[in-house]
Formats: sequence, structure tokens, C-alpha cells
Amino acid sequence: MRLHNVDDQKSLSPRVALNFLKEGNKRFVANLKAHSNLLEQVNSTKSNQFPFAIILSCIDSRTSAELIFDQGLGDIFSARIAGNVLNDDILGSMEFACKLAGSKLIVVLGHSHCSAISGACNGVKLGHLTSLLDKVQPSVEYVKKNNPSLELTSKEGVDMVAYQNVTQTLEKIFDKSEVLQQMYEQGDIGVVGAYYKVETGEVEFVQEMFIDKK
Repeated sequence: MRLHNVDDQKSLSPRVALNFLKEGNKRFVANLKAHSNLLEQVNSTKSNQFPFAIILSCIDSRTSAELIFDQGLGDIFSARIAGNVLNDDILGSMEFACKLAGSKLIVVLGHSHCSAISGACNGVKLGHLTSLLDKVQPSVEYVKKNNPSLELTSKEGVDMVAYQNVTQTLEKIFDKSEVLQQMYEQGDIGVVGAYYKVETGEVEFVQEMFIDKK
């Protein structure tokens, strides 16, 4: 959904922003692309941008948010990092997107068959990757504690940790950013957890957090 000016962006509610993404994923799964004229998008966004959401997703080559949600140039901010984990730079990017650039929705997007999550479940240690995967360990420990008979390195185990990692990342956003927490409490933004199924192209929205303005 292209927002053409700052008034369009300001009038948009977080719930409507989420509906844009849900409708876009339905088009993606049905192979009905609404954003095909790339040169037109370049021309229409050369002077400004009014993105309605910021999406934190994994660097996995199958999880491009613009494609999954059928969005064009200028529609969304896309932050990507292995395992869709949170750090100070990602938080700063979210604060920029919402507080300064007017986005109305934060989405944390996990996915099935995630190699980063699998690495955390298998205790991989490798250079700077070690500290990144350490951010997933709370989710690994949570799943292990609540499912003592589950083999964490199995597909089921890895996918359960990926789900939990989405939930814990959402919680960390509010724990670590007063700016975003205040915007959420005022109803200025919504925060959503989602899970992309690489097998089908479908996005499951697993957690939707909104406070409607009175």
C-alpha cells in the first residue's frame, strides 16, 4: 500500500497497517503481485518516503519482507539480521522508523527451517556468530525447560525455539526502549509477532499487540 504523503501516514492506524501486510501476504501466496512497475516506484519515491511499518526479519535468502508481504519501494522499512535477534542498532533503527519517520507498526518475523536458530540449538561457536547466537539462548532454555523430552535439534525443536524467539524479541523491545514503549502505550504504534513458513509462503501472525486511541 503506497502512502503518498505525510497526512496519509499520520491518519493510518496500526491495525490498518497490519491489514496491509496480511492482504499483501495473501497476494504473495496467490501469486497476484500488485507492485510490479519498479521504475514507477523509483520515480514516485525519489523525493520522499512514508513507510507504514518496520519489519525485523532474518537474513535467510527466502525471507525478503518486501516480497513476502508484496510491498514496493518506500512502503516498509526492512531490518535484517540472522535469527531476527535484537541489538542496540536494531532498536535504534526501530526508534528512527517509528518516532522520526512515522511508521505505525513493528513486526518481528521469524521463520521455519531457520539455520541461525538451528545453530543456537546445536551450540554453534564461530567468531562473531557466537555472541549473536547467545541472544537466542533464553529461547532455547525456555523450550528445553518446558519440553524436557523434546530433542531440541530436531525440526520440531528448532521451530519451537524460533516461535519462542519471536515472543522474547517482542518482550525485549519494550524492556530496552522507553521510546517505543511510550509510543505503544499511547496507541501510536502496534507491535506484532509473525512466523513465515518457507514451505508454503504463508505468514502466521502469532501475537498482535495494540492499544487503541480513545
